[in-house]
Amino acid sequence: MKKTYVFPGQGSQFEGMGKDMYDASEIAKEYFDKANDILGYSITDVMFDGSEDELKETRITQPAVFLHSVVKVMMTGEDFTPYAVAGHSLGELSALVANKTLSFEDGLRLVQQRAEAMQKACELEESTMAAIVGLEDNTIEDICSNIDDVVVPANYNCPGQLVISGSVAGIEKAVEQLKEAGAKRALVLAVRGAFHSPLMKPAEDELKQAIENTNFGMPICPVYQNVTAKPETNPEKIQQNLIAQLTAPVKWTQTMANMIADGTEMFIEVGGSGKVIRGFIRRMDRKFPTDAL
Repeated sequence: MKKTYVFPGQGSQFEGMGKDMYDASEIAKEYFDKANDILGYSITDVMFDGSEDELKETRITQPAVFLHSVVKVMMTGEDFTPYAVAGHSLGELSALVANKTLSFEDGLRLVQQRAEAMQKACELEESTMAAIVGLEDNTIEDICSNIDDVVVPANYNCPGQLVISGSVAGIEKAVEQLKEAGAKRALVLAVRGAFHSPLMKPAEDELKQAIENTNFGMPICPVYQNVTAKPETNPEKIQQNLIAQLTAPVKWTQTMANMIADGTEMFIEVGGSGKVIRGFIRRMDRKFPTDAL
């Protein structure tokens, strides 16, 4: 069976994440301890015993979610034989370690730098995101494009669900107009930052050099990237798409459709709650086989 492994991003964290793995597996313990050394602080203390609020901080969330996913892959050893991989936003870095484009160490360092760069960008200008349910993508795109503040589609999560991103004023205007246009739901999220929007340009500029200075090897399978929604195996192209990802939308709806069209027979969600990506897939096709690692 052609199994594609998919990796969640921010929002899939939970209290106590990874503790069962650490206690049960010497391999997991080795990687978690190595992560503490690389990061320069004990991420495991927060993952295992931290509060929900502590886990929501971007600088903590991103390495925590990355580690939870990647260590699960490391625990499978030679049993990990993906047909393809993909990751939602942050999850793309997990996917790139899983398919051996990046080493564990380099992947974790990039995640740490990404989280810190995004946190700084969030502090430069008040910004947020909103989830829109029940409208066609092109309707949302048209409304956003006609607002005179920064507001853009950010996450094409699944049919009928799109997250927009931008300035607080832009999001407020968009939410009002989208409700008038017939959205079943237009909810401003509890997020202090406009991820995957032009407001992340300072973070993209900061991360660009780090990505360009990191070794990207030949992957063992294709990665479907957020920016293009298409499979990629060329390390240089993977690198450039990863740089563009911070300010470009996550084309997850398109990615899932392409993976299915290209022969994927089952999706395995790796890490986090194990429910986020599978929920998106069910909204595309309730009968399509999914599992969690």
